[in-house]
Amino acid sequence: MSWAILSAGLLVFLGSGAVLGAALGLTGFILLHFQAGGASALAINSAWNLLTEFTLSAVPLFIFLGDILLASGVSTRVYNGLTPLFRRIPGQLLHTNIAVCTLFGAVSGSSTSTAAAIGSVGYPELSRRGYSPSMIVGSLAAGGTLGLLIPPSLALLIYGATQNVSIGKLFLAGMLPGLMIALAFFCWIMVRSSLGSSVSPPREEKMDWGAVGRGLLEVWPLPILIFFVLGTIYMGIATPTEAAALGVTASIVLGLTWGDLDLKKLWGAFKHASMMFGAIAMILIGTVILSQAVSLLGLPRAAVDAIAGLGLDRYGILLMIVLVYLLLGCFFDGISLLLMTLPITFPMVTSLGFDPVWFGVIVTLLMEIGMITPPVGLNLFVLCSITHNEVALPDAAWASLPYWMILLGAVGIFTAFPNLILWLPNLL
Repeated sequence: MSWAILSAGLLVFLGSGAVLGAALGLTGFILLHFQAGGASALAINSAWNLLTEFTLSAVPLFIFLGDILLASGVSTRVYNGLTPLFRRIPGQLLHTNIAVCTLFGAVSGSSTSTAAAIGSVGYPELSRRGYSPSMIVGSLAAGGTLGLLIPPSLALLIYGATQNVSIGKLFLAGMLPGLMIALAFFCWIMVRSSLGSSVSPPREEKMDWGAVGRGLLEVWPLPILIFFVLGTIYMGIATPTEAAALGVTASIVLGLTWGDLDLKKLWGAFKHASMMFGAIAMILIGTVILSQAVSLLGLPRAAVDAIAGLGLDRYGILLMIVLVYLLLGCFFDGISLLLMTLPITFPMVTSLGFDPVWFGVIVTLLMEIGMITPPVGLNLFVLCSITHNEVALPDAAWASLPYWMILLGAVGIFTAFPNLILWLPNLL
């Protein structure tokens, strides 16, 4: 009966056009009132406790940090600084998209912010130089997904805060997989540029090492900002929330002195970050209410028992969960998908003996796949709008398909070899 109410409630409320947070919360209240003996007060207390949690205050700060970097033009200077480094490699400046997205992801924590910041700089420049428009958009869409995984990751931060998993360990766990996936993206661009039709202009005859050195000197402030955000966490100097505050302060100073930030742009970044967190907070409230109902009614345990009755081992059950995420990723953005599913999937996965830190990285990878999966692949929509529809959504999706396959292959590799994720957090 509880499963029927859960399914019917979500279908009715989502089908009525209600926002996701309201749909989740109302469904949770119905379950608590009619199935859990009127325990609605527990849900209200849980929502209050979540929103007043110190760790969660890092989320709006990291969103604000990314918006400051975007508004101040820092992304443009970093992009131009790294450009000379890749001019002799097959694929040339397509590699710059991945490299700058990786660096930008190490301070912004958001996939769409990373794709928008680097896309607004990279697409006009590469298009002017004669690169294949679809390849430009594909590399930018894929590079943008790295913002979800490479710490500080909003997805990992929200995952850790809502499921009581160490955020420091999650950030460490996401570092090596993120760099490995970025390397795989580099390799695909090299292979694609060496085979078939040309996707980039002819390479330069020799490397201008002077230009490379001057370009790298241009990006010197970014490692300092990364230290403020990540170094202070790993050295035990600051909590994630304190590190986010340090990062915001450093990004403002950096934008004022190194970029072109002013008070008007800073206020615009603050307003955009506030609205974005308001949308996330609405989903958080709905999620914690539904999570309270699901937990009280024992639905995750019932789901595990039902699936176990099919004769599947734990990896078979994990495969079913992965397939569900891939399907839902076609229709929901990453953070919404994460918050909507964790009340069911997290207890299921941990009860099967999987490491919660490992699962945090896996579910983030599945969210990354959803960011470049039509019809609601947000990175694809953001970048198609940046191109002013010069690249249609189907073309962008087709160009992103190899990166989609790389991300899916990474899920399989990290499942077969979980120590690739757990080695660094266990070591430190």
